[in-house]
Amino acid sequence: QVQLVESGGGLVQAGGSLRLSCAASVMMFSMGWHRQGPGKERELVASVSSGGSIYYADSVKGRFTISRDDAKNTLDLRMNSLKPEDTGMYYCAARHTADMKYTDWGQGTQVTVSS
Repeated sequence: QVQLVESGGGLVQAGGSLRLSCAASVMMFSMGWHRQGPGKERELVASVSSGGSIYYADSVKGRFTISRDDAKNTLDLRMNSLKPEDTGMYYCAARHTADMKYTDWGQGTQVTVSS
């Protein structure tokens, strides 16, 4: 099982920026950031594979940047131009292979964007 610990959440005004970090016990095939807003289902925000393939949800394209450092076992999410609808609990997750779902999850870090 992969241990994942998120940090970097907080309260920020709309238009502001935050950087989330995830410390992993080991980096897997795909690492992703998910979020769950109030009254919403959890959704994949961004992911990056060991081969460098990157996915962004349409709602964050051009504003968020995901990166991984396999030497340091870290996964980052830089979030710019934050909007109130970005509010939610953000989770780091790991997917072991291409044909698996995300099976390892961190405890989450709260991001709150005020208008």
